[in-house]
Amino acid sequence: METNQENKIEVKNTETKEIFIMQKPTSAFVGAAWFTLLTGMVSYCIGLWNAEMQLNEKGYYFTILLFGLFSVISVQKSVRDRAEGIPVTDMYYGISWFTTIAAIVLLVIGLWNADLELSEKGFYGMSYLLSLFAAISVQKNTRDMLLANNAQKSH
Repeated sequence: METNQENKIEVKNTETKEIFIMQKPTSAFVGAAWFTLLTGMVSYCIGLWNAEMQLNEKGYYFTILLFGLFSVISVQKSVRDRAEGIPVTDMYYGISWFTTIAAIVLLVIGLWNADLELSEKGFYGMSYLLSLFAAISVQKNTRDMLLANNAQKSH
């Protein structure tokens, strides 16, 4: 049962008889999230490619990027699952938060001890955080669109 607005879908829970409106993300927000994720990741990787550091250091920073991206997606999924009543074990929920914090702390420690200009350290920190935040937005949009499409098909 679709409402008047293009991106809103009315959904009725058959068990509780509750009706709620699901907001499908706009294409502008989805595009902005993807653009931001790609901008952050590509900027970070270009910075690594051009950096005058040893290959093992570049590998460390690249691995921290991948680790951080996976961790924040895992946190977003666990938090969302819990909010929607989908079971998530306390262990997985805790590990997701721990790995997210660990990824950020590892980047901070690496940058703190790196022989880089302060502007370079700031660049890596900002592009890293931009990437992490954008990954959360992309994951949220992906899930919202899937739920909205499934709700639309069932009505």
